[in-house]
Amino acid sequence: MRLFTGVVATGLLLGGLGACSGTGGDGSAGSTPSGSPPSPAPTTTGSTTGSTGAAPSASATTLGFTPDPDRAPKTRAEGLRLARAVAATPTNWGPGFVRRSPYESDPGSWPVLDSDCVWEREPLPSTVLASLTRNSELPAEGGKGPIRVTAVVTVHRTVNDADWEMAGMLEEALRCPDQQLRQGERITGLLSQGAAYGLLANFTSEDSLTEGGKYYSDTLGGPHYYYWVQSRLGQVTVAVVGRGAKGRSDDDVDSALRQGAGQMLSRVETELEAPQ
Repeated sequence: MRLFTGVVATGLLLGGLGACSGTGGDGSAGSTPSGSPPSPAPTTTGSTTGSTGAAPSASATTLGFTPDPDRAPKTRAEGLRLARAVAATPTNWGPGFVRRSPYESDPGSWPVLDSDCVWEREPLPSTVLASLTRNSELPAEGGKGPIRVTAVVTVHRTVNDADWEMAGMLEEALRCPDQQLRQGERITGLLSQGAAYGLLANFTSEDSLTEGGKYYSDTLGGPHYYYWVQSRLGQVTVAVVGRGAKGRSDDDVDSALRQGAGQMLSRVETELEAPQ
């Protein structure tokens, strides 16, 4: 399994960088609004234009990941099977994590940031085969609040489609530095950065985005620590989101994110990589 440490560590560098967004109405990674394609983003790799449906290539990357075209999902059923196989479950975040309701999203929808900076779920576009969100938490105990985490797996039809999503994410917090998640939860002061493989300690994926800010909840108060990471391998993007609470350190949240993201990236490779 890949050691997923560098990308989370870059959160210390977020101050003073450009902003992007990446949270859905359930705290998950989101997409650009329908009809609002992103402009090219120089900090991401690959094409930032929509694809015409070409199959993923088998060209190797400096990461050492070589996808097998024959193993690439091509239908919504295949995409959903892959998303369910990859998405982190409570045990993947660390000891003591349990399901949080709602545990899974409708895989036929994905989160979109609307014109009022509120996250909503909309039907999948034609470029996406499946998008699955799972919510977990480390329950409150001993005077400490819960650590809430979210895993998101989005399976695109092509690598270019996945690149298009990554590029669009870089624009969201420029438009909405303060955003509403689900009812009674919001994030503010979002700062983000993107890194291709080999940059800013990203040695785990072909492309990555990170975002930090402050989390507020009607029930948990705030401000609390908020951190989000999204990574791309081939036609698949995986994202992890962590939200802190009273008595929980930033390192507590980051530790869970490292474990969850590492598990998911390893599973993507296992599912899609060409035989050695």
